[in-house]
Amino acid sequence: MRSVELIESWPVEHAGTAVVSADGEVLASHGDLDKVFPLASVSKLLTAYAALVAVEEGAVELDDPAGPEGATIRHLLAHTAGYDFSERTVRAAPGERRIYSNVGFEVLAETITERAGIDFATYAREAVLAPLSMASTDVSGSPAAGARSTVTDLARFAAELQRPTLLHPETVAEATSVVFPGLDGVVPGFGRQRPNDWGLGFEIRDGKSPHWTGAQSSPRTFGHFGQSGTFLWVDPAAGIACVALTDRDFGPWAAEVWPVFTDAVLAEHGRAGA
Repeated sequence: MRSVELIESWPVEHAGTAVVSADGEVLASHGDLDKVFPLASVSKLLTAYAALVAVEEGAVELDDPAGPEGATIRHLLAHTAGYDFSERTVRAAPGERRIYSNVGFEVLAETITERAGIDFATYAREAVLAPLSMASTDVSGSPAAGARSTVTDLARFAAELQRPTLLHPETVAEATSVVFPGLDGVVPGFGRQRPNDWGLGFEIRDGKSPHWTGAQSSPRTFGHFGQSGTFLWVDPAAGIACVALTDRDFGPWAAEVWPVFTDAVLAEHGRAGA
């Protein structure tokens, strides 16, 4: 796939990318694959996955109370607990608005730590990173935005998202489907979306515009991008996932080149499969 070489034209010093098929094969990769990059909010995907393992293991349940009065773990994962973005201030009743919140994920991790009796970073390493051989990934920072990883490691995670081994496929299907549908909200960097659909930790593309994925991305596409210039998406309709990590903070440059890159990857994969 020559489309991955487009990262060479991005205005960044270092970048790496990989395209992963639904059966876990790395179809193409390019750039700095083993360089450790800060993930920013792509960290939330790892946190969400560890939280879902905790649910399946019985340490917590999605409808357990957590966070503000009336909120649950499900609300925290779906950014509907009512928390402010960065302050432990409640701005709305649970389930009323989609308010993208780092605080919500920090409270989520604290809740699992308390109920599982193990530090959340340790839990995430044992539940997700070690089984997937993600040895270069560090989740000791903020569960909302502090993880660090490599393209090589996240390609393994992208394979897991498409063919789960740590969770039941039904759990992943629920997590990557819209939760609390119809709520409006802001996607940071891309403005207010009506509706701003989200799953359990995973952003759902649906019909959002503008967006960080491509014009050709299916509505079922899910994933996350990070303010450190990173993204991971899975397009179930296309049967592929893509990881891209850079060392330049998100800005207009990313909003311009990421959708073009994604459309090129999807187009080339479609031609190859035709």
